Amino acid sequence: MEQRYVDYMMEQMKSLLAIDSPSGYTREVQDYVAGELTRLGFSPEIPVKGGVRAHLGGQGDPILLLAHVDTLGAVVKEIKPSGRLKLVKVGGLQANNVETVNVRVHTRFDGIYEGTIQLENASAHVNPTGVSSSVRDFDKNMEVVLDEDVRNAADTEKLGIRPGDFVCLEPGFTVTSKGYIRSRFLDDKASAAVLLALAKYIQEKKPALKRSIWISFTVYEEIGHGGAAGIPEGITEMMSVDMGCVGQGIACTEKQVAICARDAGGPYNYECTTALLKAAIDNKIDYAMDVYTNYSSDVDVSLKAGYDVRHCLIGPGVYASHGYERTHIDGLKATYDLLSAYLL
Repeated sequence: MEQRYVDYMMEQMKSLLAIDSPSGYTREVQDYVAGELTRLGFSPEIPVKGGVRAHLGGQGDPILLLAHVDTLGAVVKEIKPSGRLKLVKVGGLQANNVETVNVRVHTRFDGIYEGTIQLENASAHVNPTGVSSSVRDFDKNMEVVLDEDVRNAADTEKLGIRPGDFVCLEPGFTVTSKGYIRSRFLDDKASAAVLLALAKYIQEKKPALKRSIWISFTVYEEIGHGGAAGIPEGITEMMSVDMGCVGQGIACTEKQVAICARDAGGPYNYECTTALLKAAIDNKIDYAMDVYTNYSSDVDVSLKAGYDVRHCLIGPGVYASHGYERTHIDGLKATYDLLSAYLL
């Protein structure tokens, strides 16, 4: 992977991560991706449901590559008598790993307000036993403390904050001196950046494509129906370019590309996973093939929705998924290289 495309990929990842986009609140990130694809010279389409898709070129045996740009988040469930906010999660947000995270509350008509997710009565000098031993639970004891002078529900309501307003977590993006990338929502904005880099390469270098290639950026993956609609007519194969898991019992590391053989929905297409494995071996790409028992993807949903396609999944290794995640530049490059070997 040429360095200029590595640089572009990293720039795009940083830009995508800076855009608040929990499932259901994705217009801004959708517009950004569509604008970037247009700037690259493609003609993106916006499905009625939302998201972005574009044809990159090629003919025959059409494949659709999917990455999702929606993230975890929360919405305001109620305004508490104290003026603080009770939350209900969007997607698999975990209360125990978002405590003290800074957030932005997006109102529908009255701007954006800042705050922090905290445990109720969070001062250790006031509530030492509760702070150290309480099980964190959005419904029982977690709240958003607004950076506003509010003392009661009426004060908060005057700001224009309502139940249903989206609460977006700051990602905390950073790249270390050793090439590790730390941020929330690397699932899946890291792989979305990989697809944009692939699109840029195809547009600039005009390589001979082995087949017709479409890309899609979905916006409802985290709540389970991203790949249920919006699939271009005639697609024969679908590949989720998502994240590879890193953890106990898993071979993949953050520096590798994962090829998922099976997830919670069952085995991925045998011929596709075998072809991906062969491409990785033949091109000396650092990979791992793994099984994820607590994982699902856009292409799983597509099959359940009735699409007659082959399906597969790859992605860079990501540690601490659905938390403060970590990957590595090498894992992103390996993902890009496997896509190139498979398709170009």
